[in-house]
This record gives sequence, C-alpha cells and structure tokens, in this order.
Amino acid sequence: MTSSNKSVAELLIERLMQWGVDTIFSLPGDGINGIYEVLRINEARIKVVQVRHEEAAAFAACAYAKYSGRLGVCLATSGPGGVHLLNGLYDAKFDGQPVLAITGHTFHDLIGTHYKQDLDLDKLFMDVAAYNERIMGPSHVHNVVDEAIKIALSQRTVVHINIPKDIQGWEMDGQRSVANTPAHSADIYKMSRPVPSQAELIAAADLIDQGKKVVILAGRGALDARDEVLELAAMTQGVIIKALLGKAVVPDDSPYTTGGIGLLGTAPSQDAMQECDTLIMAGTSFPYMEFYPKQSVRTIQIDIDSARIGLRHKVEVGLTGDCRETLRSLLKMLKQNDDKSFLEKTQERMKKWNDILYAEGTRNDKPLKPQVVAFHLSSIIDNNCIICTDTGVVTTWAARHIMVRGEMQFSASGNLSSMANGLPYAIGAAMANPGRQIICLCGDGGFSMLMCELATIAKYQLPVKIIIFKNNTFGMIKWEQIVFEGNPEYGLDLHPIDFAMFARSCGVAGFSVNDPALVEKTLRQALNTLGPAVVEANIDPFEAPMPGHINSTQAWHFAEAMMRGEKDRWNIIKTVIKNKVRRVL
Repeated sequence: MTSSNKSVAELLIERLMQWGVDTIFSLPGDGINGIYEVLRINEARIKVVQVRHEEAAAFAACAYAKYSGRLGVCLATSGPGGVHLLNGLYDAKFDGQPVLAITGHTFHDLIGTHYKQDLDLDKLFMDVAAYNERIMGPSHVHNVVDEAIKIALSQRTVVHINIPKDIQGWEMDGQRSVANTPAHSADIYKMSRPVPSQAELIAAADLIDQGKKVVILAGRGALDARDEVLELAAMTQGVIIKALLGKAVVPDDSPYTTGGIGLLGTAPSQDAMQECDTLIMAGTSFPYMEFYPKQSVRTIQIDIDSARIGLRHKVEVGLTGDCRETLRSLLKMLKQNDDKSFLEKTQERMKKWNDILYAEGTRNDKPLKPQVVAFHLSSIIDNNCIICTDTGVVTTWAARHIMVRGEMQFSASGNLSSMANGLPYAIGAAMANPGRQIICLCGDGGFSMLMCELATIAKYQLPVKIIIFKNNTFGMIKWEQIVFEGNPEYGLDLHPIDFAMFARSCGVAGFSVNDPALVEKTLRQALNTLGPAVVEANIDPFEAPMPGHINSTQAWHFAEAMMRGEKDRWNIIKTVIKNKVRRVL
C-alpha cells in the first residue's frame, strides 16, 4: 500500500513505530477497532498487552516509562474506556513520566448529538494532558503524533490523542491545506541536559563549602546520578536522605545514607534534618514540609523544572538543570571537608536504627509481623530486580525493610499515592525489562482493587512475584484515622479473600504463610517458581507503621482515639507497647 492511500489508523501505527514504540497497553473496544486491525497486521513489530481494565493500561504505561526511561503508550476505546484511563494518567503526570494516551470517539458527524459513548474526551483530558488534540484527517496524523511525543518526552508528562471511529479508516487522498507542507514534521527528539550558569554554580559551591552539617535530600531526579551523589557526600562529609521515589539513588548500605524521610522514613533521617546547617535538594520536591529543617537552614536546590525551585523550602541558591550534569559541574568547584563529626554521629544513630530493623525483621512471635516478610524478602531477591510497591501500610514496610543494592530499581505511586498501582506497575516493568526479576508488594486492599490483572500476568507468563500483605483491613487509612484525626477506625474491615486460591484459579502458583519460621522458605519457593507466583502473607492487623519519631500531636490523637471507643483498642495498645519495649531493649 502506497503512502497516498494509507488510512489514518495505518499512518498512526506506522508513525508510532518510527518513534520506536513497540509496546501498547490496551483493552479493545468498538471505538478503536480501526486501530486494532492495523495492530493485528503489525503484531510482529508492535505488541499489544491486553489488560482487564483500562486503569491498569495507564498504570502499566506509567511504569513502563519509569522502569525504562522510554515513552509509555496506552490505548482505550471511546467513552468509558477513556474515562478509566484517568487515574493511571494522573499518576504519570504527578510523577513526571512521559505517557501517550490514545482514545477513540464516536463517528465524527454524530459528536454532540447524544449518540452512544459521545463523551468529549478532549475536554475530559484537559487537565491531565499537557498536549490534547483530536486528529481531523490523514494529513493531520504525523503533525499531531510528532508534537505529542516530543512534548511527552521533553516535559516528562502526559499527552493525549483522540481519533473518532470513522476517521480512523479515512485514507490519504492527497488533500491537505496549503499551509500544511508535506513531510515538514520529523520523528526526532534530542534530549536536553541543561546546566546552570557558572555564576550560579560558584554561588552554590561557596555556600556548600561553608556548611559543617550537610544533608543531601535526593529524589527521583537523581536516579541516574548515583556516582555524583555519593561523591558529593564524600566531599561534604554529608548525609544522604532519600525521598521515596529516590530510594534507588544510592544503595541502602552506603555509609552516607540514613534511608527515607517522612512517615515512611527513619529516625536518623529526621534527626539529621533537624540538626543540619546546609540542605542540598537534588532532584526532589518532597511534599511533606513538616519534615524539612527550619527555614533558617541554608538551602541549595537542583531541579530540571525551574517552577519547583523554592516550592517546599526557602532556597538561597536555585540551580535549574539536569541533576547529574549539574552535580558533575558543581563537584569540580567544591573543597574537601574533613570534618566527619556530623556524619559519624549520624552513622552511630543509623547503626542503632538498623539493629532495630533487624530485631523487627527476625521476630518469631505470632501473629506474623509484616516486617518479618519484608526483611526476609529483601535478603533473597536479585541484586538487579525491579521492585513495585502498592500504596498503603505495605509502602512503609517496603521503604524501611527492602534494602536497595546493586542495580535494583524501585518505584511506587508517588505524589498521587494511588492504591491499586502495584499489579499494573509489575506488568509495565516486566514488559520493559524482559528477563529481570520483578517483585510486587501489595496490601490486600490495593491488590483486590485491580486483582483482575493477575490474569494478565498469567496470560503473558510474566515472571512477577507478588507478595500480598493480608490483614483484612485498609491498614494505612486505619492508622490515619487513629493517629492523625484522633478518631476510632470506621469502615475499614475487608471481607477475607483466599488470594493463594485465587492465584491458582488464574493459573498462577499460589502460596500462603502465617508462621514466621516458614516465611523465608515460602518466599524462596515462590521466587524459584518459573513464571508468576503469589505469596499471601497473613500478617498481624494490629502492627502499626509508626513514624521514626512520634510527635506530641500524634501521641495525643492516638490516645484520644483509644478513649473514644476504638474497637480494637486493647489489641492495638498491647502491640504498640510491646514494640516500644522491644525498641528500648
């Protein structure tokens, strides 16, 4: 078929392949049948991963981008199909991932006439998509696709293309506007790694050299700058604290890091933040401002997005640029700091914290503690595995007890903090990285929201190992109601599901464990299983994900909730007191 009589759908798929797209996450539908026929013809060159829910397609596309650095693509039909994409697309937008969403529409000449599935997705996607266009004919395809992909990659964001059902079949007839010069749009993108000016770098270096207690807060923008962040810590004798999405910036056994910050973080991180005199924010705009140091602490922020400079904390020197390249330029200007007192003090605290984590992870009392599951899992997973964690209490156990090492990658639904991302993330990660071990940690609440996607994992025999922390409750919401609001828990109990049996019904190996003595053995069995496997860990529902340090407000709210009639107050109090005694001892 010559280019002169190719259809809109053919031109679309051809252009996507020219851009290097080889994977699309989708669920079929009447509004995109024209596109699907072209995908069928080209199935040897571009793979369609059929999901069970469009929300999962968007989540998977986001994860594909996160774990590969490439464009993620999802495709959904008109009306409800497009609506279902939104949550996963907002996840991509909030975490700065390049994702292209393609949707169908009803017949072009019935739009606006109350026809079936006549939902104006262009308007619906106005907020989530930085570029949002409807293709109007064959001569419009390349222009729109090229612009969409360039914006997605350059701005690290979501873009949307909508194509009415009948227009997908329109063929190129040579008709185009006089202004639309043929072949003027190119399928080319050159990544930019900008660096701040010399004067700005000098100002930052001078400020850092004056610091005696330096903290480096590293986020997802520094994920490709491990060597530079470690060198910066060595030059400044500084402490590296990692935002959740920056967990894989440096290994957790580095002598310079105290791990995470915030409610999921460590006590030594909070102590270092409160005691530092200089803060270097590298590729992060960590949202929880109550965990930053006081505003008088001198702060340098490095971010690719100038709008993020000074967003969370008073900044004395802002450096707009690529984190890795900016650090490389900055390191050349720094003086070596030989005063290790702040670092060594922090290292002593971190040693005690790690002793606590070890004690929590090796407990043998029942009911099974979630820390025991995460601790043993961490010790046996591959050094280059990819870790996907759902949102909830499970995120705390992953953040604290999964020790990043080697070339491990780690991510979660960061700024959106959506539940149900875990399974779709694992699908996207597996498709982007064939042959690598994929570890997915879910709570029973998050898992059950999109548990249908286990069938997708089974269909494609993706080597995903899913660990479900089952406590039959929405655990994180429970502790938020109690500790943040001072209210007794309400509306949180979950009807129990046998997830191991469910896994087997999907054709996936299913395991269950509730004895701490059998945790490591069970996990090893699952990891050694060919193809996907599910481990249902039946954990103590009263084990609280307490922050590294508990402030007086949280303590009062906890007591208030107990006094106001928390139904499980005696079990909760007993567990919290027992854990506190263990930490003291």
